[in-house]
Amino acid sequence: MKGLTDKVKEKVYREFSKRVNMPPKQLQRWLRTKASRAVGAKGKGGGESTGHASGRRIVTIQRKKKDKLTASDYRHMKKVIGYIKRHRAQRPKGSVKESPWRHSLMNWGHDPLQGSSSRRRRSKGHR
Repeated sequence: MKGLTDKVKEKVYREFSKRVNMPPKQLQRWLRTKASRAVGAKGKGGGESTGHASGRRIVTIQRKKKDKLTASDYRHMKKVIGYIKRHRAQRPKGSVKESPWRHSLMNWGHDPLQGSSSRRRRSKGHR
């Protein structure tokens, strides 16, 4: 794969697996909710938010075997890692359970009210 060494790919894979703590089925269920579709930046025509589209892509990545991940998958994984890091740093005060902040993070596969790793809960073919 161009531009990414095996060492870099492994680092991205580990960080993605740590940050994305919603297993594919849970994330897929979440993406079908009104709350999921209500948050996030949308393009000029409205439609689907960037985070919602990212969530669908994350589910696809999670279901792939590690050796089948493409350069494009790794680029998206890096984007997801960066978004989760930045957005978590903006945590609002008070309860976040039903907040747009949490819902936005969930669109990107991270529920701040869950533990940090979903590796053991992922679909069987992912590793």
